[in-house]
Amino acid sequence: MSALRAGLQHPGAGTTGGGVLNRLIGADLEAFARDVWARRAQLTRGADDFSDLFSADAVDELVSRRGLRTPFLRVAKDGSTLPGSSFTSPAGVGATVSDQLDDTAVWRAFGSGATLVLQALQRTWQPLGDFVSGLGTELGHPVQANAYITPPQSRGFDAHYDVHDVFVLQIQGTKRWLIHEPVHPDPLRDEPWTDRRSAVAEAAEGDPRIDSVLGPGDTLYLPRGWLHSARAQGAVSIHLTLGIHNWTRHALAEQLAESALAALRDDPRMRGTLPLGVDGPADELDAVRELLLAAVATADSAPLFHRARRRQGRPAPLGPLAQHEAVAGLGPASPVRLRDGLEARLEGLRLSTRVGWLDFSRSDLRSLTRLLDGDVCTAGDLGTGLVERLLRAGVLVPAGS
Repeated sequence: MSALRAGLQHPGAGTTGGGVLNRLIGADLEAFARDVWARRAQLTRGADDFSDLFSADAVDELVSRRGLRTPFLRVAKDGSTLPGSSFTSPAGVGATVSDQLDDTAVWRAFGSGATLVLQALQRTWQPLGDFVSGLGTELGHPVQANAYITPPQSRGFDAHYDVHDVFVLQIQGTKRWLIHEPVHPDPLRDEPWTDRRSAVAEAAEGDPRIDSVLGPGDTLYLPRGWLHSARAQGAVSIHLTLGIHNWTRHALAEQLAESALAALRDDPRMRGTLPLGVDGPADELDAVRELLLAAVATADSAPLFHRARRRQGRPAPLGPLAQHEAVAGLGPASPVRLRDGLEARLEGLRLSTRVGWLDFSRSDLRSLTRLLDGDVCTAGDLGTGLVERLLRAGVLVPAGS
């Protein structure tokens, strides 16, 4: 079963009943999983009101009051990205930081027609952090959020494709999108559109698959490789792009091969030196191929896969002072739960998470299983010593947080 289908069939994964993805594409989630996901572009009119996620006020606060640094902002104009030095400056007294956003310089660039790209908003804007975390859980693929703020009648980038899927959410204003089918379907991470610049430019001159103006509440889904360009219409346009960094079969093959090669290090025949006088590797290839195929057939890439998944994201925010209070006030009646976004997994007697791993005794497994199932438990039910250890490790949080 695909991760997407599994997320839809098990409402406990992410928000209730696939609610995050539902906001993006409407009610027919099974049809999306079957007919659209990773296959074709889809425009959804009036998908939802996304004003709770982002706004013009959010843009102004992030640029002028949060002390952001590059690369949390990129600035682009007419297909080119401006150097960071053109819109950053020293932070002033008390902060030895030389590349914080200069709001005056950002305004001047925007006023001259440049597009502002606020990147990795899941790290800097809480409503999007929560939304992206839920979407990534439902899809089973890592997600990031960028915002594109474009002046009227302007564009930021030429026609191009991304090496990840995207959901576009129009927040404010309108933007005309031209979508063309891929020149290179399903590109891998190391196959950017610039490697096929001429083919992309030629394809972008043809008839588009979608030519449409998106307004607030509209969404657009694009699988990786689909060509796209966009231009703001008569007012400032703000849209979010949720980038889905797809896991691919090629990535699984890489991990399978890595597991097999690691196992072959223990085989004396593979560590042996090639004989004298060997004219290239041809004389040895058949023997090596046979050993490699046998190693692949028995390799287990699951541990590598789960470690890679954990590296792709971050857990839910953790307040050090709130956590201190939880430890200091811990008692048998204290309710606790697993911290969100940990990608926690029991591997034998080891609990592996995005914040590290811990080894346990068999007597702890029942309590750990309850926590991994998402239960809210009291410290007395689980064992106060176990709970304190997990709180100090940043694995558990107070149930009300």
